[in-house]
Amino acid sequence: MNDAEAAVPAHLASAPNAARLEVEVNGKTVNPTRDADAFERALDSAAGRYALAQRLGAGDAAQQPSRQSATPEKELDATALSSYQSGALDLERTYTPARAFKTGMGHEGFGYLSEVSRGPHLIAAPAHASVCATLHVCGAPGAAAVGAVDVVASEGSNVSITIALDSPDEGEGIVGSAVRVLAGKGARVSIACIQTLADGYTALDDTGMFLAEGAQASVRHDVLGAGASFTGLSADLRGDESRATVNVNYLGARSQTRDFNYEITHRGRNTESNISANGVLAGESKKCLRGTIDLTHGCKGSQGTEHETVLLADERVRNKSVPVILCDEDEVAGNHGATIGHIRADQLLYLTCRGISEDAAEELFIRAKLEDAAIAAPSRAARAGIVRLGKRMFDDFEESLGEEIA
Repeated sequence: MNDAEAAVPAHLASAPNAARLEVEVNGKTVNPTRDADAFERALDSAAGRYALAQRLGAGDAAQQPSRQSATPEKELDATALSSYQSGALDLERTYTPARAFKTGMGHEGFGYLSEVSRGPHLIAAPAHASVCATLHVCGAPGAAAVGAVDVVASEGSNVSITIALDSPDEGEGIVGSAVRVLAGKGARVSIACIQTLADGYTALDDTGMFLAEGAQASVRHDVLGAGASFTGLSADLRGDESRATVNVNYLGARSQTRDFNYEITHRGRNTESNISANGVLAGESKKCLRGTIDLTHGCKGSQGTEHETVLLADERVRNKSVPVILCDEDEVAGNHGATIGHIRADQLLYLTCRGISEDAAEELFIRAKLEDAAIAAPSRAARAGIVRLGKRMFDDFEESLGEEIA
């Protein structure tokens, strides 16, 4: 259900110098380094701290005596489990942080992006440090341009990353980003990715996250351009009281394709997740958004919420919203909902009575989505990409933003 196929031409070469990463630590510019094994070493070092048997409380099934090991005196204390449940618990016990870690596009997608990027840059945040980074990936016609970043945020650190996927020139190619995050105890990680590619490009945006005790991660995806866009995120809420928030804003127009896959796994106690999506589909665009929240055994007190609002501005669009909540624990909460609708007939009548056609009304919604993204853009580079994309659609787009945004 969470699978999607992205067509990647085999002849595309890796674009040299397509990705530019700038990093500041405590206000001082530092040169980013490459260390392909640093992220794996950090995950391995956390393995002993997050063994399943250590996380589960005395009343949990996995810590109750099994049927095989129970003595006659304790047999009645053993929780009755089916063969499937026993197998699932045995499998979960083997899921060390390194083995459980994955990105939203899976091993194949991440492997392709890593190969094209020629290895990730490392952002290592010392304990209680403040790190600010920007990654700008510029599309090159006839080539694949990818930026890859590994983030290791130590205890109490604060990391903010802005990613811009942009294409100043028209053309065809692949533009993408691959981000892996390990947020230590009490760390704060914020990621904002703005994609403003021309229609000839395919966007691949892949993220994977591991959160320790009390860590918080917030991710914002603005998907505004590209003929085909694929966005994936997977988060492992391993530490108690960790929290992940995902906000998605997207626009589909003409014959564009939008595909999203979000998977959040709750393993720690009292963890919290929230997936919120808001989009506009116009023309003959297609979109599929899968949001999976997995409340695994042992995550007592956790809660996950996902909600999507979709405006269908044209009768020809195709929309799929697939919210999924999996639960293997009591004392948890899972919520999901979707608000999907066309422009109401009375709204269209109101507009047409004032000389605004249905096509012009559709353009109003598209323009509003772009203007909102430009106002909230986290950097000048991201705002410039949104303006460039808007001018490809509307000649007067930059003028309509006003002096405070230009």
